[in-house]
Amino acid sequence: MKLSTLVHLARRPAPRLLAKFVWNFGWHGMRAMSAFDRRLKRGECFPPFLFLSITNRCNLACQGCWVSADKHPADLSVDTLNRVIDECRPLGARFFGILGGEPLLHHGLMEVLAAHRDCYFQVFSNGHLLDAEVAREFRRLGNVTPLISIEGSETVSDERRGGHRVYAKSLEALEHCRRERLITGVATSLCQTNLDDLLSESFLRQVDELGAMYMWYYIYRPVGPRPAPELALSPEQVRRVRQFIVDQRPKAPLAIVDAYWDHEGQGLCPAATGISHHINPFGDVEPCPIIQFARDNVGDGPLRETIADSTFLREFRELAAATTRGCIVLERPDLLREFLERHGARDCTGRDTGFAELAAMCPRNSHATLDPPIPDTDWMYRFAKKHWFFGFGAYG
Repeated sequence: MKLSTLVHLARRPAPRLLAKFVWNFGWHGMRAMSAFDRRLKRGECFPPFLFLSITNRCNLACQGCWVSADKHPADLSVDTLNRVIDECRPLGARFFGILGGEPLLHHGLMEVLAAHRDCYFQVFSNGHLLDAEVAREFRRLGNVTPLISIEGSETVSDERRGGHRVYAKSLEALEHCRRERLITGVATSLCQTNLDDLLSESFLRQVDELGAMYMWYYIYRPVGPRPAPELALSPEQVRRVRQFIVDQRPKAPLAIVDAYWDHEGQGLCPAATGISHHINPFGDVEPCPIIQFARDNVGDGPLRETIADSTFLREFRELAAATTRGCIVLERPDLLREFLERHGARDCTGRDTGFAELAAMCPRNSHATLDPPIPDTDWMYRFAKKHWFFGFGAYG
């Protein structure tokens, strides 16, 4: 990343929000990764950050989404959320990805964010409920970065997300965030129908002009009750995605992040490395958001012991790391299903169809199918990945 880009991005957010980001996310994030590394050397695995799906309710119905509330709508209670966060903080974990459904449908969200000003929260949202009032509250709190999902042009967005004026409403949310000078990101799941539109310099310029400070690309995963496997990328297209990210990172007007490759371009799975796990709206502790099966729950006892002593999570990490550096769900759904059945894992989908969905999946390529790998060239990102987000010995 160029120095001029850093200066450009540093001038964007309100100074108090930038300070919160540097301290809560940057400084405490580095300490969390160091504490995680020390725990691993002692034989204990407790992640440095967690994904929390606080509700399974949503105002859209996206293709390939693994979340549905048709049968069992659920919200994590404010008391449970506060307890989980309070138990993580002494272990150094102060960064939380807030997922749904649509997290802005959770009426206690702002209360939870306000109760933990020394933590940092990334709120994944489709943006439709992120109006001027919500943006103002995010600015008042200061410890939030909204990550707004954009899935294509006007026509593609409506088709992909099962709504009306989806693209326009997402852009309106970005504008509200820009006016409040928030540290805002854009996320997109690249698939057959949006690859050419969104994997482009023109799209990066557009979201930069709308005030976004970072872009998160990931590849489409055909899972859930409406998997739409025809949208999945080919191995050549996955390589194109990785090459674009590497080429654009040193020169793009905003930061480009990813969570699925290390600094050498080798694929990795955050769940396999133990860097992160997921808590669903029922309080179940899952390996990652798209693996909706569990043996453990936050109500079982102290969270540290629940996660660190979980045979299910430990053996999942070992299986995933031994199987692929990519996504075991995509590449070996049969092996994952056998593992889950052997462990007596609960179906936590809320629709009672998780095992049938896995059985219907065909093996597909994932992000680890690049041969040869494409290493990062941006010195800053390469340094950060090497020291704070890498394999941690998971792959030998």
